[in-house]
Amino acid sequence: MHYPLLQRITRSIALFLLLIISTFSFGQDPVPTLPIPVPATTPAQQVPAVPTQATPATNSQAVQFYNQAKSAGMSDMDIEKAALQRGYTLDDISAMRKRLEQGSKDNTKNETNRDKVDDSRKQEDELDDETNNEKDSLSVNRARSRTIDRTFGSFFFQGASTTFEPNLRIATPRNYILGPDDELVVDIYGNAVDNFRMKISPEGTVKMLNLAPVYVNGLTVEQANERIVNRLRQAYSSLNRPGSGTYSTITLGNVRSIQVMITGEVARPGTYTVSSLTTAFNALYRSGGPNSNGSYRNIEVVRNNKVIRTIDLYRFLIDADLRDNIALQDQDVILIRPYDVRIELNGELKRTGIFEARSGETLKEVLKYAGGFTPEAFTSLIQYQRNTGTNFIIGSIDSVQLNSFQSKNGDIFTVKRILDVIANQVEIRGAVTRPGMYPLDERTKTVKELITSAQGMGQRAFLNRALLERSSGDTQTGMIAIDLRKLMNNEIPDINLLPGDILTIKSVEDLKEFTFLTVNGSVMNPGVYYYYKDITIPDLIFQAGGYTEGGVPYRIEVSRRVKNDTLDLPSNQNVRIFTLDIPDNLRMDSTAQKFVLFPSDIIFVRQSPRYENQKIVNIEGEVMYPGRYTIKNNFERISDLLPKIGGLKPEANLNSARFYRNNEQVAITISDILNNPSLPSNMLLQDGDNLVIPRKSEVVRIQGGVYNPSLVNFDPKFSFGEYISQAGGFAERVRKNRVYVSYPNGRTHRTKQFLFFRSYPKVEPGSVVTVPVKEPKVERQMTTGERLAIISLLTTMAITMVRLF
Repeated sequence: MHYPLLQRITRSIALFLLLIISTFSFGQDPVPTLPIPVPATTPAQQVPAVPTQATPATNSQAVQFYNQAKSAGMSDMDIEKAALQRGYTLDDISAMRKRLEQGSKDNTKNETNRDKVDDSRKQEDELDDETNNEKDSLSVNRARSRTIDRTFGSFFFQGASTTFEPNLRIATPRNYILGPDDELVVDIYGNAVDNFRMKISPEGTVKMLNLAPVYVNGLTVEQANERIVNRLRQAYSSLNRPGSGTYSTITLGNVRSIQVMITGEVARPGTYTVSSLTTAFNALYRSGGPNSNGSYRNIEVVRNNKVIRTIDLYRFLIDADLRDNIALQDQDVILIRPYDVRIELNGELKRTGIFEARSGETLKEVLKYAGGFTPEAFTSLIQYQRNTGTNFIIGSIDSVQLNSFQSKNGDIFTVKRILDVIANQVEIRGAVTRPGMYPLDERTKTVKELITSAQGMGQRAFLNRALLERSSGDTQTGMIAIDLRKLMNNEIPDINLLPGDILTIKSVEDLKEFTFLTVNGSVMNPGVYYYYKDITIPDLIFQAGGYTEGGVPYRIEVSRRVKNDTLDLPSNQNVRIFTLDIPDNLRMDSTAQKFVLFPSDIIFVRQSPRYENQKIVNIEGEVMYPGRYTIKNNFERISDLLPKIGGLKPEANLNSARFYRNNEQVAITISDILNNPSLPSNMLLQDGDNLVIPRKSEVVRIQGGVYNPSLVNFDPKFSFGEYISQAGGFAERVRKNRVYVSYPNGRTHRTKQFLFFRSYPKVEPGSVVTVPVKEPKVERQMTTGERLAIISLLTTMAITMVRLF
């Protein structure tokens, strides 16, 4: 379906639906049926009844009535006039039209997408044709650039909506020409009060009260006002006369609709029904503007077969010039001509794309539409590409030719970017006050002047030699050595600078290996520090944050590399060792100041031999004073702990005491140590040792190869066998000769056997009896290959025996 036709159908449906609603929306008597009038030339036929107020019409019913009305011979204008005659305004019609068009968007979307697909398909075809005809990169780039609509001016129409509603809520233009279907509103106030609305008849007249008609067609509102007032004076003799007290105002009410045809190279050609206030730009916007071949600068407005205006959209887009935005009249035709010349502008321009040029326009004038050059544009020479009809050629235009050069259709102009270099630049680096770039001008022409511009050399500048890098005519860079001392003393002539020269002045430190000192040991921040001339040991310790708490200022050792001073050194010794004492608290002292450190020296600061952190042991459990205790000296042993804790509590079990070192239990018997401190188990105490003295336990745990592993009570009358019986006795496959008992103090005793006699260990409170179990033998299943090998062997042996017998 053609897009304008679909819009006209939608508008007609809206008008017809308004006609239906009119039967019950203005308080009129309900009309059960409403026959649709038909032309006299068409056989009269009665259409189905219009739904009454009890059965309101739906959109689908309105479409059905519209189709029947069209089959009866009614035109779109007939339906529109019928709605207007019933008192509907264009605002009412517009509101209904929007509601119906919103519902029809899904249908129109397919048509719109089809148009877009066709356009893109056309562009793809152009790309394929161009690529097939010319395989070089030039033609491919040109074809690819056309796949995107970059024509200047197209952006103005890309956001055009599918509906077009003129602004009817504006003051009546002074040059508005009245015509049939326009409405005039007359207000009489003062001594007499009246108000009535008059619609201009097709004959161009308006009729008021019982007076004769007044002809107002083709007049402005002001001209019509004069005629109407003269006619009203037949009823109101003093109307609008000075001192009469009776006055009138005549304004424009609802405006008429007009039809405008848009044709030529337009995106959506056709006839559009629009408001009489519509301008040329409104209509162009509604139609989608020029298509891919349409001109933006040669759009004609034709009225009565005469061109009354030629529109140049560039004047509006560039200068906001509205001189071409003229008001349209009924039956006006807008003709969009094909473009004559389009060129492409690329590169360093504020706005790139495809621009249309008019006959006689120079390239400079076209560049104005592109917004001019960017700040980085190379304007001295512009390159262009031109189609000669058989191939492409390239050329260039200088800045003088811009004023006279006229482009041809299809030209491509490229404005390049300036080089990222500075033509009059010199640079100074190194030991100067302000290194950096400087201009090569009247104040900076020589090396000496460049140093002066950089605020002079630094105090540590190396004056025996400087280097001047200079690019020669070839691709290599040359070096010029300069004696700065002689240059600054005017002993040698100054050197003239050239663009791009780089002067490098080194400092004395730059020409030396940067050396370090290392300090280790009892200082706050041990590590590596920079070496400075005449630095001493107190200076270095001061930089390291001073001594730690245990550090001492004596027996400080300095390790020094041997360079040339090998006197009195054995052949196998490559370092010198110095041991020094320095003043306490880093006081200034002549002795300490005399020993100067050398680069790469390593200094060791010792810790006091009797300085160490406190060593702590922990005692917990059934003692009188549990807690943490300090080891007094390096000879304290476990037996020395008991006097510190104030004795044991009555419920303490000393035989079950546990001693831990490094979180691991050490198997010792505390009671034996107390009875005989000379035992080897009476170990020296260490930092972090832990002694736990538990209370007496009354249970024994039996586990392993018994039928009922459990926790049983301790009974001093029970033998070992009775404890096993408490757990259900030995299970199968147990190792009775390897039963062992683990005691709370960490010791373990196993079963002893002599010939057929077994001696089981003694069971004490809190101990654990463990009965080992024999590991079951796992018989490996033979694989299929092994079975086949055995069967084959047995078969071979049987055959051999049969043969022997």
